[in-house]
Amino acid sequence: MLEVLLLVVAALVVGYSKTSIGGLSAISIAIFANVMPARESTAAILLLLITGDVVAVWKYRRHADWSLLKRLVPSVLPGLALGAAFLAVVDDTVLRRSIGVLLLVLAALQLALRFRSPDTSGLARSRPAALGTGLAAGFTTMTANAAGSVMTLYLVARGVEKSRFLGTGALFFFGVNLCKIPFSAGLGLFTAETLRRTVLLIPFVLLGTWAGLHTARRLSQERFDQAVLAATIVSAVALVAR
Repeated sequence: MLEVLLLVVAALVVGYSKTSIGGLSAISIAIFANVMPARESTAAILLLLITGDVVAVWKYRRHADWSLLKRLVPSVLPGLALGAAFLAVVDDTVLRRSIGVLLLVLAALQLALRFRSPDTSGLARSRPAALGTGLAAGFTTMTANAAGSVMTLYLVARGVEKSRFLGTGALFFFGVNLCKIPFSAGLGLFTAETLRRTVLLIPFVLLGTWAGLHTARRLSQERFDQAVLAATIVSAVALVAR
């Protein structure tokens, strides 16, 4: 019963994060990685993320920054390929711990940017930063569905305001998550049980997206930035402490 409740909460958070505080999706990643075998959890939550992506794209597509997307996309596919290779050779324990450490490192980087180097927009606008972000996003999203933290780091460093943040992230993750399907299928991660759980949890994802839409309208830019950072830190600690 507790396992079912945790998965329902995770599905609600997935939907909520897709339409409001993106970093919160890492909490769902932590829950799934603890409730299910880590490898299978990446496929299960992927399908829920895509459900949330559809709603987010429909709502925020007009605010997407296509110039940012064009800079990020070229290096995403190599990152996905590296992530798939990593998944093929590691066991559940290594993967779970890797996910936690990765999220914690990303959270630390975000804190460093926020409190030690407030004016980082020049560095973040460079082409190497965009290529590195795309590569890291591809790898982290393939191995842990954790690219939200990478994108948060990049977009916050560039000083992207809330609406553009949500619109750009919505289109980016929808495209990236669709690209991950053949990789996950090739690794044999879409089991019958995974698909069954996904179908049962989709209504809770949609409920979460509705709640997120109402929250996003009320958050100021400052509160939004603080919330996405806090969500990443809490999620990282939850996985590392497991």
